[in-house]
Amino acid sequence: MKKLLFVVVSLLTMIALFACNKDSEYKQIKQDMANMNHNGSSKEKQQVAVQTDWNFKQSPQTNTTNQLTITIKDNKGKPISEFEVNHEKKMHLIVASKDLSKYQHIHPTYKGKGVFTVPVTFTQGGSFQLIADFVPKGQSDTVQMHTVSVKGNTPAPVSLTPDKTLVKTANGNQVSLKIDTQLKANQETMLNFHFEDAKTKQPIQDLQPYLGAVGHVVILNQDATKYLHVHPMDERVKGSNAMFHTTFPSPGVYKVWGEFQRSNKIFIVPFVLEVSK
Repeated sequence: MKKLLFVVVSLLTMIALFACNKDSEYKQIKQDMANMNHNGSSKEKQQVAVQTDWNFKQSPQTNTTNQLTITIKDNKGKPISEFEVNHEKKMHLIVASKDLSKYQHIHPTYKGKGVFTVPVTFTQGGSFQLIADFVPKGQSDTVQMHTVSVKGNTPAPVSLTPDKTLVKTANGNQVSLKIDTQLKANQETMLNFHFEDAKTKQPIQDLQPYLGAVGHVVILNQDATKYLHVHPMDERVKGSNAMFHTTFPSPGVYKVWGEFQRSNKIFIVPFVLEVSK
C-alpha cells in the first residue's frame, strides 16, 4: 500500500512539474512575441533622444504648396546622418488637421546630414499636427510631433463621432472593419479588414503591395497627441482579408486610416472608434 501511494505521489509531482514548465514556456513565448518589432526580430533596440527643427520656406497658407525642411539632431545638437529604411522610406510624415478631418501620409526626401525636405499643401486653414516617423540607424522607431497654424479659410471643426457601421467605400472598393473583442485601452486588439468589389460584392483577390506590405494603418486619438503606425500581421497577403494587431494606449475616441493599393491606385478608408477603459 505504501509503495502504491509513493508511486501515485511521484506521478502527481511529475505532472505538476511538466505543467509548470509548459506554463513558463508559454509565458516566455508571449514575452518574445511582445518584444518583436515590425520586421519580426526579437532584438530590442535603444530609443535615441533627438531634437527636431521644423522650418517652412514661407508662412503656411491654404492652397499653397510650401517647402518643409525637417532637421533631425541628437541630444547634443549634432545632425544624425544615417537612417534605416522603414517600409521603403526613411521617413513617414503624417499631416492631420486638429479635428482629423484632413489627412495626408507623405514621404520627405533625405538630403543628408539629418535634413529631410518635402512639399506640403494645406487645403484649409487652422491648426495642423505634423508627425514625423523615422528610425535612426541602429536605434528604435522614433516619432516627433509639431503643431503648425495655417492661414486662410478655417471651417468649423468637424465633430469626431464613432461610426455605427464599420463599412466604407473608396475607389470602387468596399472595406469592412471587424473587431473580435470589445475595444479597451491597453488591451491587445486585432483589426480585421475585409475587401470586396463595391459593384460585384465579390471578395477582392488582387490587392497590391503598398510601401512593402499589403497595407498600413495609422491611428490618432481625438486631439492628435497619441499616434500609432500599424503594420499587417502578414505583409505578403493579396487576398480579401488583412489583419493588423495593435494596442490603444488610453480610453477615448480614435480615428483609424487604412491605406491600401489596387489597380495601381492608393485608397484610404477612415473609421472612427471609441475605446473604453
